[in-house]
Order: sequence, then C-alpha cells, then structure tokens
Amino acid sequence: MRRSVDDLKAFYGEPAGALARRLVARRLDDAWGEAASCDVLGIGYCTPWLGAFVGARRVAAAMPGGQGGERWPSVGRNRTLLVDDQRLPFASGSFDRVLMIHALEEADHAPAVLAEAVRVMAPAGRVILAVASRGGLWARSESTPFGHGRPFSRGQVEGLLRDVQLEPLAWSQTLYVPPWKLLLGAAEGFEQIGRMLFPAACGLILVEAARRSYAPRKVSGGAAVPVEAALSRGLLGPRPASRGAGRLDGGGEPA
Repeated sequence: MRRSVDDLKAFYGEPAGALARRLVARRLDDAWGEAASCDVLGIGYCTPWLGAFVGARRVAAAMPGGQGGERWPSVGRNRTLLVDDQRLPFASGSFDRVLMIHALEEADHAPAVLAEAVRVMAPAGRVILAVASRGGLWARSESTPFGHGRPFSRGQVEGLLRDVQLEPLAWSQTLYVPPWKLLLGAAEGFEQIGRMLFPAACGLILVEAARRSYAPRKVSGGAAVPVEAALSRGLLGPRPASRGAGRLDGGGEPA
C-alpha cells in the first residue's frame, strides 16, 4: 500500500520534509539545471522539484493510482496524470529526462515500474532515481515517507539498473542527519562528515543513469541489435536530449 498523496504533501510541508526537498533539489540542479529544451517526466511524487525545470519544453507528473494525485502546478494548466505505473500513457521515447522519487519503495513490482520508465525515456535520455537507503536512519523512521515500503542498498539499485539495460553515470547520497527535529539545523555538518566517513549511512541514494552503449533490443525474428543499429533503423523513435549528463554531486567524481 502506497502512502497517500495527502501524507506526502503534508510531510514536505514539515521541517524534515523541507530539508529533504532542499537537499534533493541541490543534487538535481547539479545534474540537470533547468533542463533546457528537454521533455521532463516525474514518476511517483516529484512535484516538490518539478517547478525548478523552468527551461524545459514540457514537464508532466505521473502519479501512481495507489498513491492518488494532486493538481500541479497550483495555478495554470494542470500537468498531473493519475496512472498505472506499470503502463504509462506515453509513447516510447517521449521524454529526455525522467525523475523517479517515491516511485519504487512501495511499488507492487519495482522492476516493472523501472522498465516502464525506461520505455518512455528517449534513447539519449537520462533518468535520476532516488530511493530510500537501507543503511540510513530515515528508512527506520515511520514519521517520514522513506520509512515505508522497501529501502534499497546501492548494490540492489545497481541490480535494478542492470536488469533494464541502464548504466550508472553518477551516484550521490544525502540525508545523513537523523530525522529528528532538534538535529535538523545541523544538517550541513552531517552531510559533509557523512559523505566523507560514513557514505552508507545516508538516508537517500540518488543515481543518474542512461541506456547502455550496447543494449540488446528485440526486433522481428527475435534477433538482438545494439542501440546504435536500432536507432539507424528507426526502431526506437529517437528524441535526442539537448543537455549532457551532469553530476549529482556537484562536479566531483561519483561517490
């Protein structure tokens, strides 16, 4: 059972949620900036961050039916869809950037949800996946959304990516401070110390990934061809992304 959209919205209005929103936004800005000239899709509960992609051609929020949906943005044309997260209502290759937050931990079948996200991603696109970390305190606190459903280790995330023919481009971790109100003000110090000394103690794992340079694609007759050949034959309907891969950690080497 997924956390309701009302619970998620309420959490991001609290001090712990505001901190999580700020720290994740920093990582997204490092990686994608304003997502200039890109089509962006958020899967799960991503509306706290989608407003930053002011340079995008198109931004949409796909919210799973078990979670419920909310109107976004609050003014102007609504860009939220209530979806079956294993059967998204978009053509293959529709989005240059796919952001997944609160998408996998409570999914009925996480691999299928990720595979569907890859289907709607352009061949030259990027996905950022943010999941609760198994080694962090946030996954042990039921007062946060990260304490519900299944948390992941980095190895488990790598396995999920491998199964859908994605390869990591950059890793990052955040939310090292315990989710206790009295300590939230010291979050920056916890971030610095945690990343240097205790990387596995993070509350949230983020990874930016892209399709493998050689990813088998089934065509008529059951043969597998590399991505490059599939593109040349028009099998994947390319929509090239205009912005290169960024760094989730602000420009340094992947963690």
